[in-house]
Amino acid sequence: MNWIQRKVYLYNVTFGLYMLDWWERILFNTLVVVLMWFMFYNGSRYVNDLYKRHLWQGKV
Repeated sequence: MNWIQRKVYLYNVTFGLYMLDWWERILFNTLVVVLMWFMFYNGSRYVNDLYKRHLWQGKV
């Protein structure tokens, strides 16, 4: 078992995905990907706005 297989196994065991059917796993993983994308997208917008508002004050 290599490093990637261990991480996938740990992910499946931690979230209980090993007991789901294949289509339920796909649905759960899709939901996780969408939520992660939403968090990263809005987080990057927030950091960009924070940077423009506070760090660029003297340069603009």
